[in-house]
Amino acid sequence: MDPFVSAVRLAGAIRARELSPAEVATVYLDRIDRLDPEINAIVWRNDEEVMTAARAAERALMSGDRIGPFHGVPIPVKDLTSVAGQPNTMGSRGVSDAPRTANDLVIDRLLDAGFILMGRTNTPEMGTLPDTENARYGRTANPWDLTRSPAGSSGGAAAAVAAGMAPVAHGNDGGGSLRMPASACGLVGLKPSRARIPQHAQSWWEYCTTEGVICRYVEDAATILDALCAPDPLAWFQAPVHDRPFAAEVGRGTERLRVGLLLDAPTGLPVDPECVNSALAAGALLEELGHEVFPVSPFLLSPEGAHAYVEKVIAASLYVHPFDDPEAAEPYNRHRWERVRGIDAGQYVQAVARLQAESRQVVAQWRRDFDVLLTPTMAGPPPRLGTVLDDANRHPETAMPSALAMVSFTAVASVTGLPAISLPVHVAADGLPIGAQLIGAPFDEATLIRLAAGMQAMAGWPAVRPPRYSS
Repeated sequence: MDPFVSAVRLAGAIRARELSPAEVATVYLDRIDRLDPEINAIVWRNDEEVMTAARAAERALMSGDRIGPFHGVPIPVKDLTSVAGQPNTMGSRGVSDAPRTANDLVIDRLLDAGFILMGRTNTPEMGTLPDTENARYGRTANPWDLTRSPAGSSGGAAAAVAAGMAPVAHGNDGGGSLRMPASACGLVGLKPSRARIPQHAQSWWEYCTTEGVICRYVEDAATILDALCAPDPLAWFQAPVHDRPFAAEVGRGTERLRVGLLLDAPTGLPVDPECVNSALAAGALLEELGHEVFPVSPFLLSPEGAHAYVEKVIAASLYVHPFDDPEAAEPYNRHRWERVRGIDAGQYVQAVARLQAESRQVVAQWRRDFDVLLTPTMAGPPPRLGTVLDDANRHPETAMPSALAMVSFTAVASVTGLPAISLPVHVAADGLPIGAQLIGAPFDEATLIRLAAGMQAMAGWPAVRPPRYSS
């Protein structure tokens, strides 16, 4: 069995009885045994439960029970998300490892789709940095270069998929946490629209976070989105229902689109030439597909708006999922914990009001000035291991260039709720993958999926794998 096969094809092989769920699980668990000690993507394992679930999945096939679209396919869960009976330490020494008593909604959707939950992946503490390192579990290495970060906060998920330790992996995104690791690890990372995938409490980070997956194939991103985005009648609000399955957009043509190309970082930081090359490579693919690509200089949040998001909204998220022992937290999060205690409710409301007002200005540019925005995913290549966390812990009171370079292009889609996708269209001279990002119009994942599928067919990135782990 090819461990780099798409989850869609893997599920098809299971349904056709060409592979058994137990055979599939064994392949991935064996690769975790063999490869993860030097990558450190999986921080908690449940191998016995995985095999039990795989055997149950085989029995369900034999008995003709109704099954989900990903029946018998294993998927690891990011260590920010609760699963009943599993710990959820959020990458922190300050959070108990006691088993959680209930699933987050996305877990119920994954189980309904037939996935088998296979372990938990590393994340920065509380998901508040764009790398994947913490004092509790240590550093996760990038399978393309073990001295580099896989970015974050879904870096453990991306490293697992890149090394063939899982066909796809669960993650979430509140500022680029699906897209940055996808870029760093040569994968596809789709951030769905605001409220597309139901959550218990969509007010976490003021509706800016979303669930999703990191994968290698656009067909997986689209088909899993279909499984996760069924309407939730109990939610305060939800995204409009799409008129056909997102999987049906793969291979579907689209009219000639206006693609705005942005190469200058909204943060004002310099952009690495290889990141520029990635956006230009994506632009060339889109032109070959018949679309118009032209430079733009859109408004993408004011400095005050960006500051409000980082210093008020994200900081306050530490109170939504508080530490059991704040003194055991990372220094940079302890600093944030103390600072946010000095923010009164009025300041928080003012920050949110600014973000909502500026988001209207940002979103108005789609379909008026361009149909899709094309950017580098990050302003720099994957940083060296230790750079971001050490920087944050040494200077928690200052803006960190190493982190800002990573979120420069991604945060705006999270704040505004726009759908966005990172695609692995470029490999730098040093062999590191560098992604490009497409940001779509409100609730228009369909266009992103059609464009991404067309680009994948031309670029053939699923065949490009980290040499160290290609077999």
